[in-house]
Amino acid sequence: MRKRRFLPDAVYRGRFAPSPTGSLHFGSLVAAVGSYLDAKHNNGIWLVRIEDLDTPRTVMGAADDILRTLEAYGLHWDETIIYQSQRTAAYQAAFEHLRIDNILYPCACSRKEIADSALHHGDELVYPGTCRNGLPQGKTTRAWRVRVNDARINFTDGLQGNIVQNLASGIGDFVVKRADGLFAYQLAVVVDDAAQGITHVVRGADLLHSTTRQIYLQRLMGFATPAYSHLPIAVNAQGEKLSKQTLATPVDTNNPVAALLRALAFLRQEMPADPGDYDLDSVLSWAIAHWNKDRLNGIMQIPA
Repeated sequence: MRKRRFLPDAVYRGRFAPSPTGSLHFGSLVAAVGSYLDAKHNNGIWLVRIEDLDTPRTVMGAADDILRTLEAYGLHWDETIIYQSQRTAAYQAAFEHLRIDNILYPCACSRKEIADSALHHGDELVYPGTCRNGLPQGKTTRAWRVRVNDARINFTDGLQGNIVQNLASGIGDFVVKRADGLFAYQLAVVVDDAAQGITHVVRGADLLHSTTRQIYLQRLMGFATPAYSHLPIAVNAQGEKLSKQTLATPVDTNNPVAALLRALAFLRQEMPADPGDYDLDSVLSWAIAHWNKDRLNGIMQIPA
């Protein structure tokens, strides 16, 4: 592993990184508000990154719609937006560094083959290492995986506490370049967080399971590890995460104050005494001054 570069303690740089697969719904608004308030309460910089890496799932016009919605809610970013779809060269460079170090290997397994042969760790499928020592005869490369060996990742999440995972038994060697030629989310997000100097990641608890893989890649590439805090996710009456797949409705840009107050209530924040007297700027100023993420310690999901 490369020697790690450490981030300066005095600078807070946070980010919100939506995928443009649809309009901003309440669950994604909660993540945006939580990351924004944490950054601004700590006198930090707040960035927006459009994670449009997965082009087959990207909806035309969704990125612009998300940005307009953030602006309607007074959530203004501090630096130029970056788009993952424009950063293929950076991901390729990181991929080549790992490949030259013999950390990666080609994999010929199809999804069906993996499902048939994978080990199980709870609800996770654990790749059994079929191609670890070379492609089976007659097979060709589909994807590229990173060797995890016996890596044990331990980190303290700002809300969820101490998290420990042995990658070999919990996940197995994972994909960094997909069969369709696209770079995997885990690699791209690590490269982007390092490039933008991100010191704090505040995001939904649905991404908690990805963090150990990202920390592992950070260590392999010599990147500093940000401080992580995973907010509870908003779920519907069936306990499903609000998303495009569960038909979550877009947030209303015509009445942002009401939705912002609802997001603050969801995040269990102290509320203004007379919220009806507040305009958007006043609500945000109040929320920044009174932000206390410790009210959410240990909570993984909350009904919306």
